[in-house]
Amino acid sequence: MTLQIDTIAYTNRLRWVAPEQKLILAIALLIIAAFAHPPVQILIAVWMSIWVVVYAGISIQIYLKLVYIASLFLLTSLPALIINGVEITNLNLIVNDSFTGFTIGSYYLYISKHGIEQGLTIFTRSISSLSCLYFLMLTIPFTEILQILRRIGFPVLLTDLLLLMYRFIFVLLNTASDLWTAQQSRNGYRTFKISMKSLSLLIGQLFKRTLINYRQISLTLASRGFKGEFNFWHSQRHHLSRRYAIEAIIGCAILITLESRHHL
Repeated sequence: MTLQIDTIAYTNRLRWVAPEQKLILAIALLIIAAFAHPPVQILIAVWMSIWVVVYAGISIQIYLKLVYIASLFLLTSLPALIINGVEITNLNLIVNDSFTGFTIGSYYLYISKHGIEQGLTIFTRSISSLSCLYFLMLTIPFTEILQILRRIGFPVLLTDLLLLMYRFIFVLLNTASDLWTAQQSRNGYRTFKISMKSLSLLIGQLFKRTLINYRQISLTLASRGFKGEFNFWHSQRHHLSRRYAIEAIIGCAILITLESRHHL
């Protein structure tokens, strides 16, 4: 999936739009999403989805798969917010907050109305923020984001570390996928005991191969006269889009207006 995301970032229909323009839009919507209420956050998620699927021409199946994976992690954290428990002697304290519940021993477990409201807010905020991040990931190559960071004054050391970390994500995923496929072909996960042994071998080999790859990269950089700074180059010419800029400004203004009316 990571390789596919990187490929999409270089081939989407918004590739020609200046990355600064897309970055400013995503940051503006992230700020709005951080302080907005659920209805506005849902609108942000829908609007960003339109930018990704319609404007950038990215497959809706790929986008929904990314949203689905992130939603699974979010949903696993919601029960901790929604389900609460008190001693039976303190039932009078949660009369207005309890939606439904049952007794276990001397405790009463219940679904909290406040927890449902809080969980909904966190979920919508997370989805709206993720949609903004997916817009960045799928429409701007990572090296161009690093170029922007350098131009606004980020330390070179920090951008170089980010580039290396991004590179090693590919290495780890490819290596883990190859090792797991090899183990699967040999029935390495047919029982729980064998699965644990295979997993420990996979982790050990993954660590070993990552160190080897790191050493190879270090030797390659040294042989090419690396002087402590990575330089980025791309042949793509970018342009500022007046139409997208106007649409972004109007859209942000509408979202801010809707949020301000919610407070009135």
